[in-house]
Amino acid sequence: MATLPADFADLEPFSAWAIPTERARYAKRLASTMDELQAFYDAAFPRMEAATSYLEQHGVNDLREDGRRLLWLYCSLVTVSFPVEVWRQPRVPDSGSCALDAVVEPAI
Repeated sequence: MATLPADFADLEPFSAWAIPTERARYAKRLASTMDELQAFYDAAFPRMEAATSYLEQHGVNDLREDGRRLLWLYCSLVTVSFPVEVWRQPRVPDSGSCALDAVVEPAI
């Protein structure tokens, strides 16, 4: 069963990244291997412009469930971009066991 808009069916293998909260997205990033992060990044990044255009056609509060999942998937792309582009590891380098949690985040 499709969980993303039909135009993004090629991203369905990565639909597990459609995570509604920052904390859960970060936890998935930490639990993932660099190969998994890279595969997600390589699939989603080239489609970012198309996803942005799709999402801009709707108000954030008017998104259907599949549109919300697409938005969350791209929030996850932001979460994995630095590990893929810069650090080459899921954790922030030289950060030890420190963590930063969002206290408030938008709800859609």
